[in-house]
Amino acid sequence: MSQPVPPPAPAETVRLTVAQAVVRFLGRQYSERDGQRQKLFAGCLGIFGHGNVAGLGQALLQAELEDAGSPEPQLPYVLGRNEQAMVHTAVAYARAKDRLQAWAVSTSVGPGATNRVTGAALATINRLPVLLLPADTFATRSAGALLQELERPHSGDVTVNDVFRPVSRYFDRIWRPEQLPGALLAAMRVLTDPAETGAVTLCFPQDVQAEAFDGPVELFAERTWHVSRPLPEPAALARALEVIRSAQRPLLVAGGGVIYSGATGVLDAFATATGIPVAQTQAGKGSLPYDHPQSVGAIGSTGTTAANALAREADVVIGIGTRWQDFTTASRTAFSAPGVRFVNVNVAGLDAAKHAGVSVQADARESLTALAAELSGWSVDDAYRARTAELASAWEATVEAAYHPAVPSAGEGGRLSQNEVIGVVNDVSAPRDVVVCAAGSMPGDLHKMWRTRDPKGYHVEYGYSCMGYEVAGGIGVAMAAPDRDVFVMVGDGSYLMMATELVTAVQEGVKVIVVLVQNHGFASIGALSEQLGSQRFGTRYRRRSANGRLEGDLLPVDLAANAASLGADVLVAQDGPSLEAALRKAKASDRTTVVHVETDPLVDAPSSGSWWDVPVSEVSDLESTRSARSEYERWKSVQRPHLSPSGRDHAPHS
Repeated sequence: MSQPVPPPAPAETVRLTVAQAVVRFLGRQYSERDGQRQKLFAGCLGIFGHGNVAGLGQALLQAELEDAGSPEPQLPYVLGRNEQAMVHTAVAYARAKDRLQAWAVSTSVGPGATNRVTGAALATINRLPVLLLPADTFATRSAGALLQELERPHSGDVTVNDVFRPVSRYFDRIWRPEQLPGALLAAMRVLTDPAETGAVTLCFPQDVQAEAFDGPVELFAERTWHVSRPLPEPAALARALEVIRSAQRPLLVAGGGVIYSGATGVLDAFATATGIPVAQTQAGKGSLPYDHPQSVGAIGSTGTTAANALAREADVVIGIGTRWQDFTTASRTAFSAPGVRFVNVNVAGLDAAKHAGVSVQADARESLTALAAELSGWSVDDAYRARTAELASAWEATVEAAYHPAVPSAGEGGRLSQNEVIGVVNDVSAPRDVVVCAAGSMPGDLHKMWRTRDPKGYHVEYGYSCMGYEVAGGIGVAMAAPDRDVFVMVGDGSYLMMATELVTAVQEGVKVIVVLVQNHGFASIGALSEQLGSQRFGTRYRRRSANGRLEGDLLPVDLAANAASLGADVLVAQDGPSLEAALRKAKASDRTTVVHVETDPLVDAPSSGSWWDVPVSEVSDLESTRSARSEYERWKSVQRPHLSPSGRDHAPHS
């Protein structure tokens, strides 16, 4: 007779609240790539309100007290001042860490939660990991209508947090403690997937956060998430090689994926051996140093004349780690040679399939290594190398003239141009220092002109181009790279959106050097408005005049005093020498310093000879608009869909 099977021993558990379990779990997650292992979460940024103070707030406090004196605390807490800005700080940190580390961001329900939607969109668009932990309304519905609850007459299970669904790569709401293990593991999977990463949102009802449950001990063991390097499929690699070998005038476009995958050294060797010129997107700038023989700088609407000239002539375009954003392609006017073909290398299938190119869905470093091995001995001809060098040299002369004009401070009232300001900052900064920017006219000017000398020396958020990112993003970069000086370049329009994170920098002892460019308005949109025939309408900070229009005196706004009131050291510069002196003093300091300088917004950066598709009114009473519409229609006529099979142009069948 068979013996009865004894029941299994009960699983070992630990009794915690849901919030305590989340903190303990996050503190024990690690990422690993190429044998390098690090904590996945650097900490938790947060602002407490009624929805999270007694749940996640209590759990973070308890963890901090438990960790007293520990060299590796579970989940350090940093107090932010603005919910959106906290996400920007987290995203900038993740970018600086090549997506191998992230931050969690906690807020209450209501406006605290929804203020982060912009940051979530920015993270997802830029494919950068951040974990959002918004509080939510009661799961039990024991009280209602709650403060900050969205009541809908046709649905009882929708809250304001549902707005995160379209801007998150993964979304879940934890109604019951039993759902926690599955949700946490799913969130980690997305955060550590280079093709799928972005904002991950886990919503926690207020009552569930504080509810106790018996969590399995295994959930809280150290867990390592291995970040993959997908290899190129042999058949896809062969197709790509066939196209590349056929090229007479190839051009490689390096995107952010080159930097995130640590492929810059391989790219250097590949470009040197083959002679293929390399243009760089905003996220890919720094893939090669600016003075590399094969570097032709930025491409597209904010590109260099060198890169854009080669783009127009290219018969094969090799995109490595780029999502082909419209600025990169100059709204699909950059690549205009008949029969131009594309090879797209990307970990994301969405991007690898663009422009009907040969798709290689794989890691950038592994793909470049494989391509280099198969192309050993193959090179462009000497004439093409010479043309690359000639075009690059001509652009460098253009940059030099913009940085150091024959007549310095030639703007209105003797003010510096923005070009000169960028030049002084570039000259003063060390090769490993980082420039941070996001919105306005400076991202385009930096993309064209900044002389990047290190793969991590350039950090411009241009996937979402979010005003207000700069100071918060600079803090994230400085926390990720404390051995580098971080120069935050920000115009007055963007500074006024989110200057309050200077307080966080002071609080945490994080040093950033903020170069605050005061041009009394929106320089970028002002220039675009003029170009589109709208005469800079509504883009300058002026008093309302007697005729009811905003064309009176400039506003008496003192941004230097504002920065000082937030705890930063402040230096004011009037010209090139005083700006250089201020920057050197800021660099020598160990404190956050704001350097204030006024510029003339009517002095433009050198032209890229390129275009960006912004529709112009088709009919108008204004001659300026009618003229702009004519120019718009001229550019529209050269737009190309790049939809031919395998990137080839074929005549239709008869």
